[in-house]
Amino acid sequence: MTTASGGSAWCWALAAVAATVFCVQLDAFALNLALPGIGRDLGAAGGGLRWVVSGYLLAAGSLMAGAGRLGDLYGRRRLLTAGLAVFGGASLVCALAPSLPVLVAARVAQGAGGAVAMPVGLALLTNACPPGSRARVMGRALGIGGVATVCGPYVGGALTEAVSWRAVFWLNVPVALVAVVCAARAGESRDTTAPPSVDVAGLVTATGALAALAVLIDRGPLWGWCSGRSVAALGLAVVLGVVFAGHERAVANPLVDPALFGNRPFVALTVAGAAANAATVIVLFVVPLALQGPWGLSATGAGAAFLAPAAAMAPAGPVAGRIRTVVAVRVMAGALGLGAASLGAAAVATALPVFLLAITGCGAALGVAGALTLIATQAVVRPERAGEASGVTKTVITTAAGLGVTLSGPAAEAESGTAVEAGLMTAGGCCLAGATLLVSTLLTRIRPGCGPRARRRHAFPRK
Repeated sequence: MTTASGGSAWCWALAAVAATVFCVQLDAFALNLALPGIGRDLGAAGGGLRWVVSGYLLAAGSLMAGAGRLGDLYGRRRLLTAGLAVFGGASLVCALAPSLPVLVAARVAQGAGGAVAMPVGLALLTNACPPGSRARVMGRALGIGGVATVCGPYVGGALTEAVSWRAVFWLNVPVALVAVVCAARAGESRDTTAPPSVDVAGLVTATGALAALAVLIDRGPLWGWCSGRSVAALGLAVVLGVVFAGHERAVANPLVDPALFGNRPFVALTVAGAAANAATVIVLFVVPLALQGPWGLSATGAGAAFLAPAAAMAPAGPVAGRIRTVVAVRVMAGALGLGAASLGAAAVATALPVFLLAITGCGAALGVAGALTLIATQAVVRPERAGEASGVTKTVITTAAGLGVTLSGPAAEAESGTAVEAGLMTAGGCCLAGATLLVSTLLTRIRPGCGPRARRRHAFPRK
């Protein structure tokens, strides 16, 4: 591993990653309320308009796993800068798009840029920070991203109403530029323990499998889960996944080392984080609908009422950054248990103050669980392979976010009290499943890794 000299390098890395997380998260969550305006201006509706969101998610979910390891091999700062350049340039094209096909193509490019920037940015920050302060610094960067996540829908709606939907994309351009400038001062780092050669076969099969899975999750509800196209997408994902797994076990320098999946704390935290992310997406979709539907608030009133849950979720990054790695699994299990209980209480609440109190508790719990996923998974692997680990984690939780969108669909379409209650209970079930997995991990008293290869490449880093 090589790093730039100078104590300020990590400060610039923090600024670069914070700006990256902010603009990527804001863009991901700000566009939903802008879709009607896009449809009116570009003369689009229905399934075609849906691709403005789907194209982004498909590209992001398919490319993160490979991008993280490429950053390890060829330089994390270099890949971060490239991803930001693609993201910012695509945002500019989105802002100027004269038609829906151009906008969708630019959104796919945005997703690709974000897929590169996010995992390599986290890996860059992991390697730039002194070991004792990594978690706290990452928590600060993720806290800024949390603000963008919870404020994104309302920023998107306000900009669309006051200016234009194009302003949502214009906002990305200067933020991405600031991130590039900060990254240039951060210093470079890479994995010097492996040759800088790309596992092309692994990259192609992994990307293909993830793309097929992402298409299935996104299109399955429209096609029908048992339709021929859904079955074909699932079959392709499975076949490519099996080919990828076999190839990675045989090749000398794999794209994703199978030993990573022998690091059971990493696996447990990642899978539980996916459950938390799916629950978070459902909550962000369903709660505004509940406030405006069953609770009868106006759009403005719903936005004001949602400030408490948003405020509880926003500081989760800094809080998670102060949690010691050795208790991360316990804390995350507790957070998900609290999230499940809060969502259950919200689903049966008969008074608005009780509903808001429960959702606020849920926001705090899910915020901590989501941030802890990214921080703790970086802490339980070797820093030289941080990009590989963050790429896998980001891929899994991004795919889970797409699943969360699918699961929230019935509530979004029905907007009835029963549908909203079902959506909240589904989110609670996701939390409960994640907490159960983590508790089972604790009860088995597992240690990091399983076998010499896992311990060598993906065990806890030495302090």
